[in-house]
Amino acid sequence: MTATAEHTVAAERTADAEHAATIAARLRGLGPVLSKDHLDNDRNGHFSRESWDALRATGLLGMPFDSRFGGSGVSIPETMEALEVLGEVSRDGGLAFSAVTSMASSATPLNDFAPPALKQAYLPGLCDGSLIGAHAITELDSGSDALSMETRAVRNGGDFVLDGAKAFITNAGLADVYVIYAKTAENAGPLGITAFLVEAGTPGLTAGAPVRKMGLGTSPMAELTLESCRVPAGNVIGRVGGGFLVLDHVMEREILYSFIVNVGEMSARLQRCVEYARVRRQYGKTIGSYQQVAQKIVDMSIGTSTSRMWLFEAARLISQGKRATREVSIAKLLTSRYNLASSLDAVQVFGGRGYLTESGLEQEVRNSIAGSIYSGTNELQYNRIASMIGLK
Repeated sequence: MTATAEHTVAAERTADAEHAATIAARLRGLGPVLSKDHLDNDRNGHFSRESWDALRATGLLGMPFDSRFGGSGVSIPETMEALEVLGEVSRDGGLAFSAVTSMASSATPLNDFAPPALKQAYLPGLCDGSLIGAHAITELDSGSDALSMETRAVRNGGDFVLDGAKAFITNAGLADVYVIYAKTAENAGPLGITAFLVEAGTPGLTAGAPVRKMGLGTSPMAELTLESCRVPAGNVIGRVGGGFLVLDHVMEREILYSFIVNVGEMSARLQRCVEYARVRRQYGKTIGSYQQVAQKIVDMSIGTSTSRMWLFEAARLISQGKRATREVSIAKLLTSRYNLASSLDAVQVFGGRGYLTESGLEQEVRNSIAGSIYSGTNELQYNRIASMIGLK
């Protein structure tokens, strides 16, 4: 690399870091708004438009996307720096989960694979949050095994006609646009799947009633039904038969973005436990002076730092154009496990207070359980890592 090129890269990194710091400062100033009524909203399954609009105003949603289409063109690691702050300051885990879904699962495939006309039509709205995105992969009988999906897309003139059903779709019913994956060829393996951009309200696309779930209650989830849903061929994202490549690309970003939010949540939880352990007294001493309590808090600190390290190592490799399949899987495994352990330890540190719903800690336990399931189950990640070290 020439001296001029090195100087340009350094300047871009500095600009990215400054932009991320600006977004982070805005987020820190909006913590109370982003967390407003989060316990009641979680209990009632309510998505807060007020909190969403506050999040929109920070500029976070468009950070990693092309500046020609409304984004800021910031690197993945710097985007993650801001998302980590979102996890720290907002107690509304569902809000962050919906935001990451829109960014990673809808805006990313548009930004990185869609033709210019499709980008121009939808990416600016996803970047400024006036549009909310969702993606539809999972089906009742095909979770992590995307290749066994039953949804079909058949070419008909200048359109594709989609038929099938998708399940457990985050933002379904709320989203303005969906990235839907369907089979366009039989017995073609990964080359038989195609990704489509489908607007909400398209005839034949129906979102079911919201479903209740264990955690992340403020992030809506529902089933999608596709019945003779006609989509223009121009709405193909990437190329016909290239959907699995799009999905693999998207899932890496989804893991990095969603689990760095968890790291922010873990960091805030850790600090809360440290502060409580310094002032709560039992038997004449602060509870932090007891080895059993101190060890739990140290474990929380180790889990937070380790998770962050692996996530940013994966992001560094991806930003350099290198493969990071192993690192992403390890990061996902570790962060989901440490986040659950951290939430349970926090309840134990707070004792009876931690068991009360008003503490919010039981909500964090419920939220953290989902991390072992979404973005590819932990069992799938183990299998992926095993295959990469030579085990069948």
